[in-house]
Amino acid sequence: MFSNKLYIFVIFSILEVSKLLICHHSMHNLYAIFAKFLHICKEFSDNLVTEHGNIPRPGVVPRFSDLEVVSLSLTMESIGLDSENYLFSKLGEYSNELPHLISRRQFNDRRKLTANLCKEIRERIVTEIDGGEEFFCIDSKPIEVCRIARAKRCKVGKYDYERSPAFGYCASQKLYYYGYKLHAVCGLNGVIHSFDLTKANVHDIHYLQDVKYEYQNCSLFGDKGYIGTEVQLDLFESANIKLEVPYRLNQKNWKPTFIPFAKARKRIETLFSQMCDQFMMIRNYAKDVNGIFTRIISKISALTILQYINKINNRPIGRIKYALI
Repeated sequence: MFSNKLYIFVIFSILEVSKLLICHHSMHNLYAIFAKFLHICKEFSDNLVTEHGNIPRPGVVPRFSDLEVVSLSLTMESIGLDSENYLFSKLGEYSNELPHLISRRQFNDRRKLTANLCKEIRERIVTEIDGGEEFFCIDSKPIEVCRIARAKRCKVGKYDYERSPAFGYCASQKLYYYGYKLHAVCGLNGVIHSFDLTKANVHDIHYLQDVKYEYQNCSLFGDKGYIGTEVQLDLFESANIKLEVPYRLNQKNWKPTFIPFAKARKRIETLFSQMCDQFMMIRNYAKDVNGIFTRIISKISALTILQYINKINNRPIGRIKYALI
């Protein structure tokens, strides 16, 4: 018994050391990762930016371009850094490679201004990876802003009711929380095609109203939160979308879940697990609504660009932890 416990302890120790070595290796190649992401962003930003890599706008042309801001944001998220302060302390080692690097405050402000650019680049990468998909999975994930005990003192969205967080309930985790709900649609290959953030008290079924305007002639797999005969009929008649959901046990026409449908739906659950693990989606230190939305966009875009790197290197796109090795 003692030898088995010792063996397990040694295995876990080796795994932890391996994680530290990978993180240490990534930090020492911070500029190399940034340069790789910048090259990919330039490749997919045609007609979105000027020749200097900036969003067309009047005024002084920034020397640290908008594409560089987007690439630095993706670099930060891809290696699991959730502290901008720590990021800029490490960037001080690359003063020669980044002579026009902006301050942390400027980076935070411009990161919000370039969120739409980041989203548009991500959508083009998705089309390159997974264009022409006909089968999709849909699910939602709670995004907690703070603990319920602190909800009344939370200042996020205090002066913007339409975008402010709300109290909600997650049936799968059986918990109440205060924040938002991330809705996402992904293909069977594991690429997120579209997503949106709503208040936590918005039911999952309402997101289907947006789906029917973005997709057509396809099949959609969801969980029991999307059950509704009227909704299924509306999707089929308006956009020829076939919504497949498992039956509840108390339904009259109950049938066992078709195994391939259940396996397909687990694809998006795996994605959410990766988002919480490597990209720390639940840990969010943003102080305002725009900051929260910007960070969610950056995290999902970083996931997509790592999948694209795996694709061009002929690797399984789901193995995102190995994309930068």
